[in-house]
Order: sequence, then structure tokens, then C-alpha cells
Amino acid sequence: MRNNKLLDNIVIISVFIFLFLPIFVLILFSFNTSELNIIFEGFTLHWYKDLFYNRSLLEALINTLLVALSSTIISTIIGTISAYGLYKYDFKGKKIINELLYIPIVIPEIVLGISLLSIYTLMKMELGMFTLILAHITFSIPFVIVSVRSSLTSMDPNLEQAASDLGADSLTTFFRVILPSLVPGILSGAELAFSLSLDDVVISYFTAGPGSNTLPLHIYSIIKTGVTPDVNALISLMLLTIFIVLTISMVISLRKIKGDER
Repeated sequence: MRNNKLLDNIVIISVFIFLFLPIFVLILFSFNTSELNIIFEGFTLHWYKDLFYNRSLLEALINTLLVALSSTIISTIIGTISAYGLYKYDFKGKKIINELLYIPIVIPEIVLGISLLSIYTLMKMELGMFTLILAHITFSIPFVIVSVRSSLTSMDPNLEQAASDLGADSLTTFFRVILPSLVPGILSGAELAFSLSLDDVVISYFTAGPGSNTLPLHIYSIIKTGVTPDVNALISLMLLTIFIVLTISMVISLRKIKGDER
């Protein structure tokens, strides 16, 4: 029994090492004195200063955040309304729509990217920020719908009826009763959409145009010549920001749980 438990612990630790060791190496090489960034030669903070003078890198970061935030907000709104409509109402073609909903999730990204490029070409749309944001909205909406729908299925169906009996109209019921109950699912869908948009390469490659280069595309373009330490420095700062946000979120959740227990 002890041997099995020891083996399980070894497997778990090995998995965590496999997952987090590359991240540790990336952070370590952001302090590397060598610009080639192949062998760690010494410690320096030089690259954290230099990254703020790397105009192309900062522009790619700004474009990435702009696309991710825009597509997340729009896809979350559309996905939430669509999930509620598919959950509440019955209409012709509902079953087909439910089946088609999973196509953008399961098909290879390269197929979706080429398809979107073909549509843009057919409609004679010039590639740029607009087409890029539109593409990200397209593949984000199904993930939001799936996430919000899971919250809808776990919601008490009597809440809406109770609000109606108390005199609330449909809009009041939705915004003051239904929507607050869906917040966990909405936030989960929004976080998933933001994450998918933030690191997308394939679809962005086919739908981006001049002036709409994103951080993943920028990194992909310099892989052949080698990723410089200032890129590692930027990614390390992004990881630090994510860690701080998660820590704050965890503290707030723990305080809420303790408050509910009291």
C-alpha cells in the first residue's frame, strides 16, 4: 500500500516537473547575459529594460491585448444571449444548431483559418484588425455558449417562475435573477475566450493583415533566428501578472467562503 502511494506521489511530482520546468527555464533565460539565448552565461536585468525600447514587440503586445479584450467582450455577450435562447426556447432547427455549435470547437484550426480567409476574400474584405477580431469572435462564441449552458442546466428552474409571480417582467427577471445566477459560467467562458485569443497563432496567421501583428505571430516569425531574451522578459512579466491576478482572486474567494461560514 505504501509502495503504491509512493509511486503515485512520484508520478504526480514528475508530471508537475514536466509541466512547469519549461516555464522555469523561460524565466531563467530572461536574465541571461547572452543575446543568443542558447546557453545561460550570466545574470542580468538588462533585457527587462530593453524590452520597453523594442517597438515591434510592444506593438505586437498591444495588438494582442486589444484583439483579446475586444473579442472576449463581444463573444461573451453574444454567447450568453445565445446560450439562454437555446436553453429557454424551442424552435425549428434548434437540434441542428446545437450540433453545428461544436464544429468550430472540434475542427482543426487551420481549416477554420483557411475558411475565414476564403470568406474575407470572397467578400473583398481587406485583412487587418477588424478581420482578426472578427475571426477571434467566431471561434470564441461556441466556448462561451458551452460554458454558460452548463450554468443554465444547474440553475433552479423555479427562480424565473417565482420572479414572474412576484410581478417582474421578462427583462427584469433576466437581468436581476437569471444573469446573476449565470455569473460563474459567464466568467469561465470569458476567461476561456480570452486565453484562446491571447495565444492563437494558426487562425491569426490567415486572418491578420498589415498593422495587425500579434505577439504569438511576432514570436513565431523570429523562431528561425532565435527568441531573444527580451521576449522571455516580456513573457515572464505576463506570467507574473497572471500569478498576481490568480492570487488576488483566490484570496477574495477564501474571504467570501469564510464570510459565508460565519
